[in-house]
Amino acid sequence: MASNGYRNGILKGSVKVEKLSPSSNPKPSSIKSKTTSTQVSSVRRSSPASLGGVGSGVKGDSGVPGRVRVAVRLRPRNAEEQVADADFADCVELQPELKRLKLRKNNWDSDTYEFDEVLTEFASQKRVYEVVAKPVVESVLDGYNGTVMAYGQTGTGKTFTLGRLGEEDTAARGIMVRSMEDILADICPETDSISVSYLQLYMETIQDLLDPTNDNIPIVEDPKTGDVSVPGATLVEIRNQHSFVELLRLGEAHRFAANTKLNTESSRSHAILMVHVKRCVKGSEAALSIENGNGSHMSKNFRPPLVRKGKLVVVDLAGSERIDKSGSEGHTLEEAKSINLSLSALGKCINALAENSPHVPVRDSKLTRLLRDSFGGTARTSLIVTIGPSPRHRGETTSTIMFGQRAMKVENMVKIKEEFDYKSLSRRLDIQLDKLIAEHERQQKAFQDELERITIEAQNHISEVERNYAEALENEQSRYQKDYKESIKKLEEQWMLNQQKLNSDRARVEVKQEPLDMGLAVAELQKSLQNEINLRKAAEEEVNSLKSQLVQWRRSEAVGNAEVLKLRKLLEDEEHQKEKLEEEIAGLRSQLLQLSFEADEVCLMLFFVV
Repeated sequence: MASNGYRNGILKGSVKVEKLSPSSNPKPSSIKSKTTSTQVSSVRRSSPASLGGVGSGVKGDSGVPGRVRVAVRLRPRNAEEQVADADFADCVELQPELKRLKLRKNNWDSDTYEFDEVLTEFASQKRVYEVVAKPVVESVLDGYNGTVMAYGQTGTGKTFTLGRLGEEDTAARGIMVRSMEDILADICPETDSISVSYLQLYMETIQDLLDPTNDNIPIVEDPKTGDVSVPGATLVEIRNQHSFVELLRLGEAHRFAANTKLNTESSRSHAILMVHVKRCVKGSEAALSIENGNGSHMSKNFRPPLVRKGKLVVVDLAGSERIDKSGSEGHTLEEAKSINLSLSALGKCINALAENSPHVPVRDSKLTRLLRDSFGGTARTSLIVTIGPSPRHRGETTSTIMFGQRAMKVENMVKIKEEFDYKSLSRRLDIQLDKLIAEHERQQKAFQDELERITIEAQNHISEVERNYAEALENEQSRYQKDYKESIKKLEEQWMLNQQKLNSDRARVEVKQEPLDMGLAVAELQKSLQNEINLRKAAEEEVNSLKSQLVQWRRSEAVGNAEVLKLRKLLEDEEHQKEKLEEEIAGLRSQLLQLSFEADEVCLMLFFVV
C-alpha cells in the first residue's frame, strides 16, 4: 500500500513564480520540423477558445469548442540521478517565456516543442495549480464538467503535483487540495452541495478507495448522451476542507503501490477523484436560463429551482515504464503490463481524436471508457505531462512529450449542465403543504373555539331573553287577569246593586201606583244605566290597554326572535368560511399530486435514460 510521504522526488523549497496573465494565449504547436509546425499551427488557428475562457452561457444543448490544454512540468534531478548522471547534461532545455521545450538528441541536435505552459523544476505548486487546474475549477463552478489529468513516466512527480496534502508545508499542497479550497470558498452552503468519490483502476477493475470491500464497480453509460457514471461508488458529501483532506488520506492509504528501481513508492493503479458540484441558479441568471430552455411554461409559483451540476475529475495516472528499467517481477510485472496496456489504449484514443478518425477505440480499456467525456467529449480538459531531466530516460521523455503534443490537437465540445431540481421542489411543496395544513388546523380550531363561544353566548342570551319575556308575559297576564276579574266583579256587583235598586223601585212604583213618579224613576234608572254604561266603557278601555301592552310584549318577542336569527346567520357564515378553507386545502393537495406525478415521470425518464 502507498503511504502519504514523499513519493515522487520533487524537491522542497521551490521558487514562487507570479501568476500567469489571463490574456496570454500560448501557441499549441510543435516545431520539430517545418511540416509538423505548419500542420499543428493550422490546428491551432482552427481552435476557437482555450480552457481559460469560462463563464459564457450555453443555450439549449449547444456547446462551445474548447481545445485540450497541455502543460509540461520538469522534475529536478533526484539523489540517484545526481550521482548517476553527474557527467551528463539534462536531456531537456526549457524556455518558459516562449512556452517551448527543447529535447536534446545529442550534443548538437535537438527538437523543439511548444506547449500551453512550460513549468520549470522551480515552479511552485501554487503556480502549477493556477495555470493548469484553476481555469477548469472555475468552469466546474459555472456548471461545466472538467478534467485535470497527469501523465508521465513513473517517478516524475504526477502524484506530487495532484495529490500532495501539504499538511507539513502548505506551499506543497497539490491540485486536489487547492481545487477543493477554491470550490468551498465559492459555493453557498445553504443552497449548494459538494460530494466526492475516490476510485482506483487496478488491473482493469474499478475499486472504491473509500470502501475497499467495493472492489468491482461497473461502468454505466447513457445510451443517448454517452455520459459515463459509476453509480456503485461511495459518494461522500463535503462540508469543510478538513473532512476532504481526511478523505484523501483514507483513499491514499488504500491505493496500491510498489517499490521499483525507478520509484520506491510507485503507484500501481490509476487514481480518479470525482468532485460533484451542485449549485442553485438564482435571480436573473436563472430567468435567462429558463427562457433559453424548456421551463418557461411552468407556473412561477410552482417552478422547480434551476440547478447546475458540474463535475471535476482529477486523474492521477500510474506511471508508464519499461519493464527492463523498472525491474518488475512476478505480480509487480503483471501490474506493470496492465498499466502499460491501459496507457496504450489511452494513447490510441488520443491519436484517433487528433487525426479526426471516424473510429475512436474507447472500449479497449476501462480507463478510456472512464475518460470518454474528457477527450472529445463535453468536458473542459487540462493535461499536465511530467518529465524528468535524465538522459538515460530520453525515450520515455520523448514518448511523454509526443503524447502531450497529440492531446493538444483534441477538441471538446463543452456543454453546461443545467436541470430542474424536482426533488427540491417536492420537498418545498411538502413543507408548504404541512404549514398550510397546520395553519388550517390552527384556524379551524380557533374557528371552532370562537364558534363554540359565540354559540354559548347566543344560547345564554336567548335563554335569558326567553326567560325575561316569559316572566314579564306571565306577570302581565296575571295582572291583566286580576284586573279583569276585579273589573268584572265590580261590574257584577254594581249590576246587582242596580238590579236590586231597580227591582226595589219597580216594587215601590207598583205598590204606590203613582204614575207621576214613574217618570222620575225611569229617569233615575236611565241615569243609573248610563253610569253602568260608562263603567262598562271604562272597563273595555282598560281591557284594550291590556291588549295593547300584550301586543307590545309580542313585538318585543319578535325582536328577540330577530336577534336569534341574526346569530344563526353568523353561525352559517362561519360554516361557509370553513367550507372555503377546506376547498383551498383540497386544491393545494391536487396541485401537489400533479407536481408529484410530473416529478415521478421525470425521474422515470431519467431512470430509463441511465
